Amino acid sequence: MPRTALTGTRIRARRNLRGLRQSELARAVGVSPSYLNLIEHNRRKVGVELLGALAQALGVSADALAENGDARLVEGARAAALRCDAELVDLERIDEFTGRFPGWAKVLSETQARVERLERIVEQLNDRMTHDPYLGTALHEIISAVTSVQSTASILNDPGEIDPGWQARFHRNILQDSARLAEGAVALVNYLDAAKSDEAGLAAPQEEVEAWLDARDFHLPELEAPSIDPDAMVAGQVELSSDASRHLAAQWLRRFRADAQALSHADLLSGLQSQGLAPEILAEQLHLPFDLILRRIALLPHSDLADCGLPPVGLVICDNSGTLMFRRSLDGFALPRFGGGCPLWPLYQALQRPHVPLRAALTTSGRLERRFQSYAYAAVEGAPGFDRPTVLRASMLIVAQGDEQGVETGTPLKVGASCRTCAHLECEARREPSILMSPF
Repeated sequence: MPRTALTGTRIRARRNLRGLRQSELARAVGVSPSYLNLIEHNRRKVGVELLGALAQALGVSADALAENGDARLVEGARAAALRCDAELVDLERIDEFTGRFPGWAKVLSETQARVERLERIVEQLNDRMTHDPYLGTALHEIISAVTSVQSTASILNDPGEIDPGWQARFHRNILQDSARLAEGAVALVNYLDAAKSDEAGLAAPQEEVEAWLDARDFHLPELEAPSIDPDAMVAGQVELSSDASRHLAAQWLRRFRADAQALSHADLLSGLQSQGLAPEILAEQLHLPFDLILRRIALLPHSDLADCGLPPVGLVICDNSGTLMFRRSLDGFALPRFGGGCPLWPLYQALQRPHVPLRAALTTSGRLERRFQSYAYAAVEGAPGFDRPTVLRASMLIVAQGDEQGVETGTPLKVGASCRTCAHLECEARREPSILMSPF
């Protein structure tokens, strides 16, 4: 049973609620008042037997004293300290600070969470302003209309005489360009307003498909039935608002259905329970492609992964160009909204070595580094031939390091989401300046 930093604080609170003096409670559980005082001020850890005796004396369950979600306060305070380059000796006293000042620890933890959330929003907005194809087209249309109006107005403003016929034509051009400018501005405002319900909004069929799957925890048990029709599944789905998104969704569902026919949900869970997170072993034992195993693991509901003792996972799939075609995000591992990701990802290394499974430990760049395990694999799509180009699809499974099998794969590789939002300023693979100017 976990005993966290605020166990003593909760013991003191429960004792005060029952109107017991410290000496009375200490006598009831067989310890000295001074020792109980140290426990209540979180200066001493309480053992399982003593915790049980205290819970019985206070008329509550031991869980009520031992658990109250304060681990999040400790982690939040630790993250804030790391952001400010706190000394190691201060980091070692985070538990004591949280135990003695839970209110301030909560303020610090919530402030840290808000800072992280705002940083993610800034990254998303920067990614959007840099790569959003709709924004680029809309702004180009507006600038084009403004330039045309300005050019025509300068001609009309010329002191020389203009033929009445040409003058009428110029006036008509200004009217048409002004209408085009107004329509473009209204469309752009509506597009930006529509995004207010979400931090970045949806702008492409791929995003609609990913949002639709995310609402279902990326798990569609209907696909386990071979007779299911993917086109029928996506028909009438309000989240898929366009023909393009429904077509794309059906395309992915056909692939996932083929994966499910090759490896059933029950067999996959059985393999994970017996082998742990070892896709290379599962692929060898079941004689299945490595990337199929990665996709099947990534599309398990988080509850099934937890039942197997595994953490949540993420998945990205790209084509030859490196553009991300499919994304299942994972907390702490940022994925770019448009275009390609970090060139150091094993996902892209796999494109250079088709049909060779890769495994690498990763850490995210920045002050608050998080460690992950990655598995990547690239395979040729379709039948090979002399007269057709080679089409590759690369997949990368992302797992929180330390929670699965603790696989040791050497020194972790420091990666980011994309160059524009990566804090690793000295990276040899950097292709454009970062908006995060201060090095970590």
